[in-house]
Amino acid sequence: MKAGTVGPTPVIPGLDTESCYAALKSRDRRFDGVFYIAVRTTGIYCRPSCPARTPAFHNVSLHRSAASAQAAGYRACKRCLPDATPGSPDWDVAATVAGRAMRLIADGVVDREGVDGLARRVGYTSRHLSRVLTAELGAGPLALARAQRAQTARVLVETTDLSFADVAFASGFASVRQFNDTVREVYASTPTALRGRRGGARTPGAIELRLAVRTPFAGAALLHFLATRAVEGVEVAGPGWYARTLDLPHGPGTVRVELADVIDAGQTALVPARFVLHDLRDTAAAVARVRRLLDGDCDPIAVADHFAGDRVIGPLVRRRPGLRVPGHVAGHELATRAVLGQQVSVAGARTVAGRLVAEHGRPVTTDIPGLTHLFPDAATVAGLAPEQLPMPRSRGRALTALAGALADGTVALDRGPERAAVRQALLALPGIGPWTADYIALRVLGDPDIHLPTDVGVRNALTALGATDADPMTWAPWRSYALLHLWTSLEEKS
Repeated sequence: MKAGTVGPTPVIPGLDTESCYAALKSRDRRFDGVFYIAVRTTGIYCRPSCPARTPAFHNVSLHRSAASAQAAGYRACKRCLPDATPGSPDWDVAATVAGRAMRLIADGVVDREGVDGLARRVGYTSRHLSRVLTAELGAGPLALARAQRAQTARVLVETTDLSFADVAFASGFASVRQFNDTVREVYASTPTALRGRRGGARTPGAIELRLAVRTPFAGAALLHFLATRAVEGVEVAGPGWYARTLDLPHGPGTVRVELADVIDAGQTALVPARFVLHDLRDTAAAVARVRRLLDGDCDPIAVADHFAGDRVIGPLVRRRPGLRVPGHVAGHELATRAVLGQQVSVAGARTVAGRLVAEHGRPVTTDIPGLTHLFPDAATVAGLAPEQLPMPRSRGRALTALAGALADGTVALDRGPERAAVRQALLALPGIGPWTADYIALRVLGDPDIHLPTDVGVRNALTALGATDADPMTWAPWRSYALLHLWTSLEEKS
């Protein structure tokens, strides 16, 4: 469709026009990223909280994705930057095909493997996947990937000193011309004009971004969780910051994020992140994986509302608003560490993981002291002899079997397959029990509804709270957040 030509409004299931218009009139930030408002008279689409004058009801159309609005001929609003909102939390709650596909598109799978590769990962044909995405999100995989590239390009243009050729390359465009044409079409602006709007100096050789998250955001608690479990050589942390190495599709990288509490509810907070990448093509993948680490698409107000009135979790939520479920940047690494953590303390698992990194990790050169290695990949761990690992023989066999399944694709932890299928595949492996499988689902698959009934920390927390008779089923579909609140309550008492 020609730029600026507004097409017919797609029928998007699950969006009630009156309710969405009410959210638009109240400029409710909780719906940013859940849906988008397009205005026929201006040809512009916005996030619900846009500060511009509220358009007339009969001029409004609704879209599930920025790509849907762009495909219909609308341009992104220059005031509210709708494409820069956190993603919809519905994608993790329901874990539908569309939601799983969106996570993979954000990771750059379409750019690296094409639509066929994306379809294989979610277990559908490319034709059927296109139908599903168009029906649920108003755009097919190519349009969704294009919107992702455009948003990455805009952020890089406005926040870095990269040349436009490098920006095009880093964003996944096939050519500078394609990059220029897309920016003009989506933003009604040239790359030069976008760069003119930025301010301040940039650090040469690094990409400094700000990652949007909904508030409240308990950044200090997230930092404490990550720092307590940091593996030597791969992760380091200091006052107010956390950094780690990244094993990305085209080469290594590092990220350093600043984590602090942001209490104001219903706003969008910006987490400063500094990336140094061996290959700029990994920009989108690096950003997507760090957003997973931060639980960046969580809707903390919805979580808090669910627990309001609960005698066990309610007080904990009020004490620690915006607590996140820490994700992870690499499925194989977290799975390995989950096995290492079976029946040992957090400190003990951290020590064993550090030895594994020192002996079998891939050395890298970084500009952050303490970051010296990439975590061993699945194939490397699968090739180790169980008797040579610093752990009981049975756990060593479980670890190498898990690594082998990850290496040969028997188990995929990229959020593409259905969660139930991944859990079943994990439990079929020797030495992998429900706790390990569910812990992986909690931190790798982003499942918001995980409860670990056999976990010692959960039991101790419930005992300390005088709530051993609590019914965790009443905490669904947010049991993962209840779990983090229980763990955090123990740390507060220690």
